[in-house]
Amino acid sequence: MEQQVVIAGGGPVGLWLAAELRLGGVSVTVVEERPDVDPRSKALTVHPRTIEILASRGVHKPFLAEGLRIPNGHFAMLDERLDFSELDTPFPYTLALPQARTEELLEEHALALGATIVRGHRVSGFTEDAGSVTVQVQGTDGPYELRAAYLVGCDGTRSTVRTAAGIDFPGTPSTVLGWLGDVVLDRPPRPGFGLFGPRGGLLVAPLPGGRHRLVGISPDSRTTQAPPDLTLEELRTKVVAMTGEDYGMRDPVWLSRFGNATRLAAAYRRGRVLLAGDAAHQHFPTGGVGMNVGIQDAHNLGWKLAATLGGRAPDGLLDSYHSERHPIGAQLMEHSRAQTALMTGFTPESLDLRSFLSGMIATQPAFGRALAERLTALAVAYPAPDAKAHPLTGGRAPDLAFTDSGSGLHGRLRADGYLLLDLTDGVPGQGRRPENGHRAGVLADRARPGLTVLTGTLDRPQAAWAAVRAALIRPDGHIAWVGTDRDDAALAAAADRALATTHRATHRSMHGATPRSAAG
Repeated sequence: MEQQVVIAGGGPVGLWLAAELRLGGVSVTVVEERPDVDPRSKALTVHPRTIEILASRGVHKPFLAEGLRIPNGHFAMLDERLDFSELDTPFPYTLALPQARTEELLEEHALALGATIVRGHRVSGFTEDAGSVTVQVQGTDGPYELRAAYLVGCDGTRSTVRTAAGIDFPGTPSTVLGWLGDVVLDRPPRPGFGLFGPRGGLLVAPLPGGRHRLVGISPDSRTTQAPPDLTLEELRTKVVAMTGEDYGMRDPVWLSRFGNATRLAAAYRRGRVLLAGDAAHQHFPTGGVGMNVGIQDAHNLGWKLAATLGGRAPDGLLDSYHSERHPIGAQLMEHSRAQTALMTGFTPESLDLRSFLSGMIATQPAFGRALAERLTALAVAYPAPDAKAHPLTGGRAPDLAFTDSGSGLHGRLRADGYLLLDLTDGVPGQGRRPENGHRAGVLADRARPGLTVLTGTLDRPQAAWAAVRAALIRPDGHIAWVGTDRDDAALAAAADRALATTHRATHRSMHGATPRSAAG
């Protein structure tokens, strides 16, 4: 069997990548070792940027309908929580939704787009030549092979693909073991309950089905030895030591420990093999960011890999996956290690440091907002192509609203092409309105395969966009180019130079093509 891409691992990362590749016209097979979705949900939190990503493909509504909206988040379990309500996003909250349900929804999405998902089979290795990868798979009826142009390892921290590719996974071993229990609580604490003190830290979150998740860390958590499996009685003892009561805990469905081993793959790409999600980075699960960062990896990779296979990509585009996402992985390591240090210090000095930082969040709004934007990935920005680029370049485009009252910018993005935003019409002194009344911006005739032109007028002014007359938005929602020239001819020339770096020269402008319009 031959596919353009084989993905090892059918968790949220592999499933989102499969869907993105299908939207880009790529055939894909996902090979997942588990015969069914794991009911034990490691991840529980869907962050604002991930919801934006889902919304950019029109699949966010089931998540919003089923997830519990939480308008704040924690940094290292500090007493003062981070306020998400003021973030520049249509989704200023996290969603509490078990990973098992997230996987089910993403699998439905990928299957509806035509992805092939094989469960109960395991990628065991591969061989690579100049033009393809031959993937060895252990199936229920014995071994077989899949031939593909690329192989992507989304197969977790113990990734078979990463190991077979010879990609190093340097970092630090686990020295701390946190614990969690999914249990029934007859007397649950108030919603959003959390505490931290000399006896340890505890968070309690509601789960569907009348259960709660208890997550904690205690002074005895520092260890390099693997202890026995967590029991309900040990969990009860730990919780009572911190709170004085056990909240009537009973009927556990999952009891587990988790460590702070922190590792980052040396390369996200080696030849025809790429890595995403936990196969590329491992860390202490602080702030519930792990699954989210993995989906964001897949969102960066999907359109680039599809454009490469479709012949639309300029030279070096696929290599930019590593150059853009590896630094984000390094930031994740720093972020999680900093929180781990705060969460595992129970000395008076450590508790004072926690109190100081919590006070900073409470009294310095800019500090709290910066932490919130980093935690939620809204602050992620990729390097601009040169030092003269507009400051917005590389950053995430906000969900700009237009006067046509249609969807915002995120809802108009496409996985299979860029969006050229033309804001030159409808503003005094900018653009022109033809006699027939239809809007026609300066860049309307740049539409071509892999590029949609969106001509419109912003509904609400944004200070950062006040001088912007045009912008080129990537399929993943990041800004590739910003134009501010007041002269129409200079603006058009600058747009053409930008397009020459993002689109192959063979994809020439289709002059006279009907542009997509935000103004009706």
